[in-house]
Amino acid sequence: MKILTANRLADGAVVWLALGGRWSTEFEDAVRLDPEPAAAALAQAEAQPGRFVAPYLIEADAAGVERRERLRESIRADGPTAGHSLENV
Repeated sequence: MKILTANRLADGAVVWLALGGRWSTEFEDAVRLDPEPAAAALAQAEAQPGRFVAPYLIEADAAGVERRERLRESIRADGPTAGHSLENV
């Protein structure tokens, strides 16, 4: 299964393709797609350069990003890391 993600051009926010073709800033809303529909959704997002920056597909399972081994996807799903190191100071 695949999840489609991109950055929204208007404000740079990380967005995830959700049910009904809408886009959400919440990872939990991301729809899991089979390979063929995922490729079609990616092509559709790539055809909208005035709306999205760098859309791409990531491997996923029912729980989220498979194995969460890609640091970038963990950060994109969980939010920025800036400032977290100073919380306990």
